[in-house]
Amino acid sequence: MALQLQLRTVSGLRGRADRIAKAAFRGLSFYTRVLESCEDEARFEETFRWPVASNIDGNEILEVQVFNYSKVFTNRLIGTFRMVLQKVVEEGHVEVTDTLIDDNNSAIQTSISIEIRYQAQDGTVGMWSDKEFLETPGPRSEGDSRSLLETDSLLPGLRQSSDVSPGKSSQQPADRMETTRGIPLSPCAHADEPAVLEAEDLDRKAMRLGGGLDPDTISLASVTAVTTNVSNKRSKPDIKMEPSAGRPMDYQVDAARSWGFPGRLSTIMLSFFPKRSALLPSRLPFPFQYFVFDFHVPPDVMFDKIIKLSVIHSKNLLRSGTLVGSFKMDVGTVYTQPEHQFYHKWAILSDPEDLTAGLKGYLKCDIAVLGKGDNIKTPHKANETEEDDIEGNLLLPDGVPAERQWARFYIKIYRAEGLPRMNTSIMANVKKALIGENKDLVDPYVQVVFAGQKGKTSVQKSSYEPLWNEQIIFTEMFPPLCKRIKVQIRDSDKVNDVAIGTHFIDLRKISNEGDKGYLPTFGPTWVNMYGSTRNYTLMDEHQELNEGLGEGVSFRARLLMSLAVEILDTSNPEINSSTEVQVEQATSVADNCTGKMEEFFLFGAFLEATMIDRKIGDKPINFEVTIGNYGNQIDGTAKPVLRRKKEGGDGDEEESELLQNSSEDEGGEDGEMVSVSSSQPMKPLVTDRNYFHLPYLEKKPCIYIKSWWQDQRRRLYNANIMDKIADKLEEGLNDVQEMIKTEKPHPERRLRGVLEELSSGCLRFVTLADKDQHHSSRTRLDRERLKSCMRELENMGQQATTLRSQVKKNTMKDKLKLVQNFLQKLRFLADEPQHTIPDIFIWMMSNNKRIAYARVPSKDILYSIVDEEMGKDCAKVKTVFLKLPGKRGFGPAGWTVQAKMEIYLWLGLNKQRKDFLSGLPCGFEEKKIARGQNLPSFPPISLLYTKKQVFQLRAHMYQARSLFAADSSGLSDPFARVFFTSQSQCTEVLNETLCPTWDQLLVFNNVELYGEAHEMRDDPPIIVIEIYDQDTVGKADFMGRTFAKPVVKMSDEQYCPPRFPPQLEYYQIYRGNSTAGDLLAAFELLQIGPGGKSDLPPIDGPTDMDRGPILPVPLGIRPVLSKYRVEILFWGLRDLKRVNLAQVDRPRVDIECAGKGVQSALIQNYKKNPNFSTLVKWFEVDLPENELLHPPLNIRVVDCRAFGRYTLVGSHAVSSLRKFIYRPPDKKAQHWNMTGEIVVNMEPEVPIKKMETMVKLEANSEAVVKVDVSEEEKEKKKKKKKGGGGGGEEVEEEEPDESMLDWWSKYFASIETMKEVGAEQGMRHVRQNWGTSLSPVGFKGQAKSKEKSKAPKDDKKKKQQAAPELPEKKNKQKIDELKVFNKELEAEFDNFEDWLHTFNLLRGKIGDNDDNATEEERIVGRFKGSLCVYKVPLPDDITKEAGYDPTFGMFQGIPSNDPINVLVRVYIVRVSVRAGGDPASPSTTSMDAQYLSVSSCSPSAFPCPRSFDIEATFPMESMLTVAVYDWDLVGTDDLIGETKIDLENRYYSKHRATCGVSQTYSIHGYNVWRDPMKPSQILSKLCKEGKVDGPHFGPGGRVKVANRVFTGPTEIEDENGQKKQTDEHLALTVLRHWEDIPRAGCKLVPEHVETRPLLNPDKPVPGSPGCPVSTTARQEGGYELRVIVWNTDEVILEDDDYFTGEKSSDIFVRGWLKGQQEDKQDTDVHYHSLTGEGNFNWRYIFPFDYLTAEEKIVISKKESMFSWDETEYKIPARLTLQVWDADHFSADDFLGAIELDLNRFPRGAKTSKQCSLEMVTNEAELPMVSIFKQKRVKGWWPFVARDENDELEVTSPSLPTISLAMLPALPMAMAPVKTGVSFPGSRPDTSFIWFLNPLKSIKYLICTRYKWLIIKIVLALLLLIMVALFLYSMPGYMVKKLLGA
Repeated sequence: MALQLQLRTVSGLRGRADRIAKAAFRGLSFYTRVLESCEDEARFEETFRWPVASNIDGNEILEVQVFNYSKVFTNRLIGTFRMVLQKVVEEGHVEVTDTLIDDNNSAIQTSISIEIRYQAQDGTVGMWSDKEFLETPGPRSEGDSRSLLETDSLLPGLRQSSDVSPGKSSQQPADRMETTRGIPLSPCAHADEPAVLEAEDLDRKAMRLGGGLDPDTISLASVTAVTTNVSNKRSKPDIKMEPSAGRPMDYQVDAARSWGFPGRLSTIMLSFFPKRSALLPSRLPFPFQYFVFDFHVPPDVMFDKIIKLSVIHSKNLLRSGTLVGSFKMDVGTVYTQPEHQFYHKWAILSDPEDLTAGLKGYLKCDIAVLGKGDNIKTPHKANETEEDDIEGNLLLPDGVPAERQWARFYIKIYRAEGLPRMNTSIMANVKKALIGENKDLVDPYVQVVFAGQKGKTSVQKSSYEPLWNEQIIFTEMFPPLCKRIKVQIRDSDKVNDVAIGTHFIDLRKISNEGDKGYLPTFGPTWVNMYGSTRNYTLMDEHQELNEGLGEGVSFRARLLMSLAVEILDTSNPEINSSTEVQVEQATSVADNCTGKMEEFFLFGAFLEATMIDRKIGDKPINFEVTIGNYGNQIDGTAKPVLRRKKEGGDGDEEESELLQNSSEDEGGEDGEMVSVSSSQPMKPLVTDRNYFHLPYLEKKPCIYIKSWWQDQRRRLYNANIMDKIADKLEEGLNDVQEMIKTEKPHPERRLRGVLEELSSGCLRFVTLADKDQHHSSRTRLDRERLKSCMRELENMGQQATTLRSQVKKNTMKDKLKLVQNFLQKLRFLADEPQHTIPDIFIWMMSNNKRIAYARVPSKDILYSIVDEEMGKDCAKVKTVFLKLPGKRGFGPAGWTVQAKMEIYLWLGLNKQRKDFLSGLPCGFEEKKIARGQNLPSFPPISLLYTKKQVFQLRAHMYQARSLFAADSSGLSDPFARVFFTSQSQCTEVLNETLCPTWDQLLVFNNVELYGEAHEMRDDPPIIVIEIYDQDTVGKADFMGRTFAKPVVKMSDEQYCPPRFPPQLEYYQIYRGNSTAGDLLAAFELLQIGPGGKSDLPPIDGPTDMDRGPILPVPLGIRPVLSKYRVEILFWGLRDLKRVNLAQVDRPRVDIECAGKGVQSALIQNYKKNPNFSTLVKWFEVDLPENELLHPPLNIRVVDCRAFGRYTLVGSHAVSSLRKFIYRPPDKKAQHWNMTGEIVVNMEPEVPIKKMETMVKLEANSEAVVKVDVSEEEKEKKKKKKKGGGGGGEEVEEEEPDESMLDWWSKYFASIETMKEVGAEQGMRHVRQNWGTSLSPVGFKGQAKSKEKSKAPKDDKKKKQQAAPELPEKKNKQKIDELKVFNKELEAEFDNFEDWLHTFNLLRGKIGDNDDNATEEERIVGRFKGSLCVYKVPLPDDITKEAGYDPTFGMFQGIPSNDPINVLVRVYIVRVSVRAGGDPASPSTTSMDAQYLSVSSCSPSAFPCPRSFDIEATFPMESMLTVAVYDWDLVGTDDLIGETKIDLENRYYSKHRATCGVSQTYSIHGYNVWRDPMKPSQILSKLCKEGKVDGPHFGPGGRVKVANRVFTGPTEIEDENGQKKQTDEHLALTVLRHWEDIPRAGCKLVPEHVETRPLLNPDKPVPGSPGCPVSTTARQEGGYELRVIVWNTDEVILEDDDYFTGEKSSDIFVRGWLKGQQEDKQDTDVHYHSLTGEGNFNWRYIFPFDYLTAEEKIVISKKESMFSWDETEYKIPARLTLQVWDADHFSADDFLGAIELDLNRFPRGAKTSKQCSLEMVTNEAELPMVSIFKQKRVKGWWPFVARDENDELEVTSPSLPTISLAMLPALPMAMAPVKTGVSFPGSRPDTSFIWFLNPLKSIKYLICTRYKWLIIKIVLALLLLIMVALFLYSMPGYMVKKLLGA
């Protein structure tokens, strides 16, 4: 019995060094030999053996460490590999290759390869322990060796393909295993093996990514131009060449676990299927753990990953960790959330082992997913006083019910057909020769993966047509949070199971969650699977396509399957409560259930094949078209040909036809038509240096294929109708957006037309789809989807009609967004989940090898007699670009066109094929095969065109802008190559520019086009324009491509307006999927008539002799020019980086536009002063009248070096000059000062929300407007202030206490207001958008419920008393607020570029890959300045204005740019960290500036109350950097993130961003005025600078500025309460409405807090400064709580006296503050209390730090004895008191307890009799007090405990008279006291010393026990005395009576 490790290799090592490795297990370590001078790889090949006496536990860990060996110093650790031996114990033998992790648990590049063997004592290996490892169990068959840990791909996918992450193979041998076998204990393990994905449409991405664009659905400016005049014979080309979801991207998953399971010792496990997991120990009072998982995978793979949160009992000696509960969801669900995150949400935990168990608990966590460029905003949190509302904050997407039910997912697998050969022919021949086997070379089985679980069918040996009839059953919560089911056909092999094909079922497309919705249902239907080419090779380079990663390039197989869902009744005792995957036999389905078999006919004609890549141009080329396996001549299956009956029956014989190689060129004996699926090979001819073409000329080859499929055309017809509606809608929306962009008039009219088209299209769909509803072969999904689509489109049509009437000029943008939503919904509905006819593949073949392909969806070319149902490309000429298959199609190689084809396709039923040639260009003759002459219905094998037209093409290439930077200088040497049919020409090369102006006319003579002349006018072929960068060495680099359609002039037409001459248009250039600039050009195609070229319009102007024989663009087409002056403000240069390792010392800026330009002054010493000495320069240039055609302006910075050398530092292209064009103001508006006064009356006490009544007025308005608060509202406010609560005490609580208010009070009040305003705006937005759909009553109800959920639970009584007026809003304290921006201030104020702009200087080549240089990395500096462009001459009124300085031109009044000293004060309020430097540990965070260090156990958000004062000098120090670091004791601190703020722009901005304008003016208190200048001084300065009349202060609180009169208060209170006269309130009122001042007004920055993202570059006024505000929370010196326990009464008596049996208790009271359990304090013991009364007179003292604003106690302590720093916790302020019975020998007995929240607890009872249980149970109805406000409280409170029935009972109806006293720091120091019995003050009049009260002792010792006996004795004695007295007195009395005396 031993464990054996073979250490093979360690690869990916850095540098040359000696290497040694150490392997450790169970404390025993082995070292390898030293390998000397290893470089990249160390081959150890050593075996270590550990004899083990006891069986290895599955949780034990094997560790291997790799070191750099040193003879002198200690060995340096390279990395560590740890592996849980779970899989080893189970299987006995495992091979692993995985990356190492460093000390920080981060994956490194180095990888290790090991083999582990384990032989158990009994010769077996152990079983997998599901509960311990937290994977969902499932049955595991022999071949499923990776079942638990393989990638789970279950999310809606994108349409286009994905790629495998670099260097990883997506297939693994069955007996080998990558890191999936062993589980590395690293939260940041290496990128996972990618999951699989199928081609899907835009809607998936749109729904998941919020509107990402898909190549097939983008309508570009150029394409719009291409297709504006399309007739019925040509369809739109696809401009993008690369699949959108191709490359791996960087993702980060952040998981922060807050708390859950109070009181339970637990461990939380967060795992990623398949291989990442992290264990989080939960032993802290308020545990918080933060984890980061990094991935580098394609988006689809990422979004399909499953996140699983599991809580397990912690392990100890007695028990292993058992699962408490788990929760799982896919990453895509998180990414679709707002801000890509769930924040402070509660995950519902359930036990997958027990369906009937129900809820197992909650886990509070944050989960965020960051993609490249994503910033996550952490929501601002206001004061959290109430308990967290769990039900309202569940970790579920919107619309998912809180109580999800268990459901069974039945996936039935019936049979498959058309499988490819999965073995070599050589092996088959060997088998046949040796053992006579002649079997199919594939052993298929089906594997289904869903929600992290995996199930598979049995293996069908040697069958191309396997028959299973099995069902796989998954049990999962419904609705599931995993959106996709992966179905994969695999080939079982002894060496390595390989995927044959993969399909994803998106649950959202096969279900509907609405009121009339339906559960997921699917089939039974055939599913088509696509992947790599069908020819078998041992190493298939496109194997990842079979895994679903990327667009399949060939048909692989089809599978008959179905899916159904059943909701489980968990109350049923007979239900199987396990969630393990089950596989059962299923009943087979009828052959005709999927539809009647029909014969289909596919016809194609190749009209043109050009732009063939020169690499393949030297050999003959032919084209092959396939549909399914039909037409596949090379690698169809080797099935013998099955003859079909002439009539065509049904059954297996028919279906097996799919498998046969039916393209044999043989005719049947009866003359049956045979298929011709490929064209004849032809040698290509040279077009130019890059491309070849096939000389088809007048003879166009054709193909035709017959095939048999189930007739389910109705599905495709419905999808086509919706697609056409969507296409029309998209084109209309593009038109509208183009009109808005180019500022064309009345875009709203076009939008109304678009909505009208949409409405009629929806109505047409409902009409067409309504027929044929009761088809016999319809599945349930067909019926339900049809109903659902009809409802949706009917509803959409009605909404479109309603919206049409609401579209106005001012509501355009909102309505446009709504219509975009319609488009997304249409695309989603149009995607048919149930397949029918497979897609068509067109392959270009050379030397019988497949080179490049195009894939055409069958629905696009499907024929129908109804136009709307016909495919968009059916019977039309389509331009198709062939691309390389698989990974070769990515990057620059994939952007190169392999071939451009003009192809005509038609697909329909064979019986409908009479019109299959109707869409071809006219003028041809059919050429048919010779032996088919007696059958005229045979289709032609080629078309011979008899009619030919000759044209001349004129390409007017004017300019391009914003091109791709292809050279290391950041510029390019661009030229354009224009392709038309088989001709091409190039423009000249312009050096070093990204905005070339070629101004060149290219003439293509004798262009021959075949067909009728009239068709050419409407349907000319498209022109392809490619832009290249010319390199001196090597071939030109591809920079982008675009398409255009020429304007055609026939010989009989006049060359005159409106069509001629053509207008220049912008065409969007694309490089792969990304835009790469614009081309400005025009194209005209002129027919050469009988008279030859002399009839053509002459080419005006001679050739440009300066540039050689180059024709310029003619005058009528080139833009009309005017003289403009361009003024440049040169301010300075910033942050210039080194160029060629040398620093920039003497830079200069060169400006160029349209061939003219100007140079700035030379900066003599960049280090000393980077500003320019001459500020303004100008130059004049001729620019087009049309502003849209303005050329870009180029800014270049050069460094002037010795000997006249110039080095380019960087450049920037201003692509649009429009925002810099000066437009003179309207003359009418100039006379604003002549109009009447406008009075704005401001109420000083009105909160921010009242400001919405402010009326914004035009400058020339003459109205007098009063904005005031009515008397009624004032009265209401007064009443609410007095009586808004539930009595006097509440009012007292709501009154603000100035001494208690500080800046934090202001901050939290502002956040509350921000949240309320946000909620109201959200509701208002919904009401505006949907008009009548939300009634005001509904809105009120919703508002109420929201407020109620927010309000503290203690305030229920208040709500009931004043519910109609929503008192929770009105009762808020009147606190001055500030503005909280949840974004950067620059985003709100346009980067403060109101007159000073910042231009980024770029250098370096733009990367081809996503990983390469981004624009940020290419920035080498910044140029600060501005531009002003205007027509000359300027109007006189500007040049003659007072104070006009001609040297400054249009930049009048700008400040000097000389150096200036400033004081910068930075307040850091709160830091929210998303990724600490140390994974899986709380980060210790430090801040730059004066090095602030905060140690926090809650790194996701911690307050950072600190301000920094920094003195700086502009311009040398103008960029403020705030950086957050992870503090490390040893080594350098790790940068978490940083943010940069340009202070110079803020300082000089007109928005006055130096110090924010506060809401009110105050000279003392928490809201003291902070600006160095008073409001009146600021106002005077602004009026002077803006040349505004004023300010004029008048009597009665009035101030006049320009023609605005403001009124307001004129008194202010000083610190002593005395009132003084002041104008500051009035001045502040004007400042807060400065944007309303005509001409000079702009919005001033308010007093604010801004939120700035922290970015990690490595990952993805004059006068004295004003008074600083304190952002420090009140905790200096802390607080002290003094608790005096006087008495207890009626305490339960626990002990019995040994001798007398009396009940008594030895009472003492214990107390502590929550979180300070180690500081428990006890009173002395009141011994032998017989009555339950205890007298103590004992004081506790609890010192603590307290955050008033957050109402939390702050505790700093070490997590463990080994921790280096203390960790800070924030916990609620709660006092716990307990009463105990002391025992000498046994444990003390607990009698009762009470916990008081010091912020709000019930007022104590005055006497012990009034103290009852209601004080605990009915807190809401009792008056509450806060010790922090009341300072001292005294009273009786009840102790409570639970009785045997688990119900609360009062164990001491009254707890002590307790006195609570709260003292802040200073009084505490002045009145010190001691704990214990030192006399605390006046004590109650009760004595407790027993020997001083003997009577009391007698009373309790005697009277209590013998009370009745004593009474009886006394009564008996009295009776005895009376008898004695009677006997004594009787004789005397009788004598007297007898004697009569």
